[in-house]
Amino acid sequence: MSDTTFETEVLRSQDPVLVDFWAEWCGPCKMIAPVLDEIAKEHEGKLTIAKLNVDENPAVARRYGVLSIPTLVLFVGGVEKQRVVGFSSKRDLVAQLSEFVS
Repeated sequence: MSDTTFETEVLRSQDPVLVDFWAEWCGPCKMIAPVLDEIAKEHEGKLTIAKLNVDENPAVARRYGVLSIPTLVLFVGGVEKQRVVGFSSKRDLVAQLSEFVS
């Protein structure tokens, strides 16, 4: 995903979208990636996980005030509903998302 495709892929999505704001050099971002892959598989068809590299796509990160990475932002109907900053375990992430993703 990129700054140019963000609106179409996230804001206009019919499904909830969890955006992972990350960067190649970020250690915790690399640690959370397999956790997000597992969540994506378990919630296929109910949740989309999109990755946005903040170094290559700074406009969206700036627009949403992303100052630390990883930052995970859940959008439902194009509106931010949940934000998690830093590494979280799979159990904690699923618990935080459960209100919005069945």
